[in-house]
Amino acid sequence: MVTNTRKANPVSLPQDTNLAGFLQVANNAPVLTAEHEARLARRFRDDDDVDAARQLVVSQLRHVIHVAKSFTGYGLPVADLIQEGNIGLMKAVKNFDPERGIRLVSYAVHWIKAEIYEYVLKNWKIVKVATTKAQRKLFFNLRKARKSLAAMTEQETQDLASNLDVPVKTVREMEQRMTSTDVAFDGVDSDDDEFTTSPSGYLPDMRYNPEELVMKTQNSDNNKQALYAAIEDLDDRSKDILQRRWLGESKSTLHELAAEYNVSAERIRQIEKRAMQKMKGQLVA
Repeated sequence: MVTNTRKANPVSLPQDTNLAGFLQVANNAPVLTAEHEARLARRFRDDDDVDAARQLVVSQLRHVIHVAKSFTGYGLPVADLIQEGNIGLMKAVKNFDPERGIRLVSYAVHWIKAEIYEYVLKNWKIVKVATTKAQRKLFFNLRKARKSLAAMTEQETQDLASNLDVPVKTVREMEQRMTSTDVAFDGVDSDDDEFTTSPSGYLPDMRYNPEELVMKTQNSDNNKQALYAAIEDLDDRSKDILQRRWLGESKSTLHELAAEYNVSAERIRQIEKRAMQKMKGQLVA
C-alpha cells in the first residue's frame, strides 16, 4: 500500500508568541505527495471543494512560518507576519494550476513573500519608507548590506548602489528614512515643563484666517441662493410639500399632507423624491 503523506521536521517559534495552537497544527500537518497534492488541487478547481483547499492550505503552513521568521528583524509581531503569509498562501491555493507540473510550495512561496513584503512596507514605520520600485528593492537589501549600525561610508553607499542597480541618491535617501525615528504629529504629553516640538506646532491655525472666513461666507451665501432658486423653479405643490416637510419649524408628516391633498402618503413621498432629484440636478449643474 502506497501512502500519500509523510511527516516533516517540526518548526519552532519563540515561546512568547503564543502561537502554540497554530504551531501544533502546522507541525502535525502531513506533507502531501505530488500526486495527492494534484488531486486535491483538481477537486478544488473543478468542483469548488472547500475541504480540498483546506487540506492544501494546512499542508503548507510550516512554509508560511519559515518565511515569516526571516522577516522578524523588522520589529513587527511574528503573529502578524504569519497572518499576512497565510493570506498569501490562500491566494496561491486559489490560483494554483496542478497541470503546470510544479509543486504548490514552489508556487506559493512567492505569494507568501509578496503579502509579507507589503505588510512590512506599510507597517514598519508610520510614514512609508518605500514608495517607488527602486526604493522597495533597496529597502529589503539595505539592512543586510550594511556592515554596522553606523552611517554608511561613501564607498559603501556607492558599492551598494552598484550591486542593487539603483542610483546612489536613492541609497542615501533610503538610509536616512530607515535611520530616522517617527515623530508624533501632536507631540507627546509630558509632566514637566520641558518644551517638545512636533509637526503640528509649526502649522498656523487657519480657523481665523480672514481669507478662509470670507470664502466660507461667500460659499454659504452662494449655496443658499442656489437652493432658493432651485426651490422657486418647482411647481406650487412640490414647493409646498418640500417647505413643509423640511424647511418649516413644525415639519408635516406624509400622512398629514396626503390628507390635505387628498392623495396617498406614498404619492406624497414620490412627489417629494422627484422634487429633490430635480433640485439636485440644478445644484450640481
